[in-house]
Amino acid sequence: MERKIIKTNDGSVTIHIEDLDESYHSKHGAIQEAYHVFIKSGLDLFSNEVAILEIGFGTGLNAFITYLEHLKRGLKINYVGVEAYPILKEEIAQLNYVEQLQALEYEEVFKTMHQMTWNQNILLDETFEFTKRQQFFQDIDDKGIFNLIYFDAFGFTVQPELWNEEIFQKMYNALQPKGVLVTYACRTSIKNAMLKAGFKIEKLPGAPGKREMLRATKL
Repeated sequence: MERKIIKTNDGSVTIHIEDLDESYHSKHGAIQEAYHVFIKSGLDLFSNEVAILEIGFGTGLNAFITYLEHLKRGLKINYVGVEAYPILKEEIAQLNYVEQLQALEYEEVFKTMHQMTWNQNILLDETFEFTKRQQFFQDIDDKGIFNLIYFDAFGFTVQPELWNEEIFQKMYNALQPKGVLVTYACRTSIKNAMLKAGFKIEKLPGAPGKREMLRATKL
């Protein structure tokens, strides 16, 4: 499938898959979306220590922003990014997140996130533990480990099998009690799948270009 690097409305780029008309991040603003959905609606709920599972590591944008935020907030983070199909080296080289986030002093951190060996655990610094797993989402079997899940899979219209009750049951099982899952999506079938898995659901204002998003809490 043809893949192109495109610029989004906030100046940051994303990868667009032409044949599917699907992008890794919102065309309305990749960085804006990441901050709104995953930081403002997710990470902001936590202080001190937090274990995060990202469903769809992709470009590494969410992980890198979380790293920058942990520095500002003094958080201790254990971050696990899961990706079934890693992006290409040529694509990584065209990502402009370090520049757009004015984080040139942490460029090596962003490079390490992409260049490190898959299925390896490393310390990016003394308070940020990072693991990158190449794994199908259906094979996730973590139990009671995470406080927060960034659910950033491709959209329902492209991969509906990633938004069903079975997947959200795996997410529910992976969370600690009172753990939270946030996602950019807000389709009724997705909400119902989350409810069947046992989550309490909140509709929140969406990122630019989307009316609503979902936050799910494990009771």
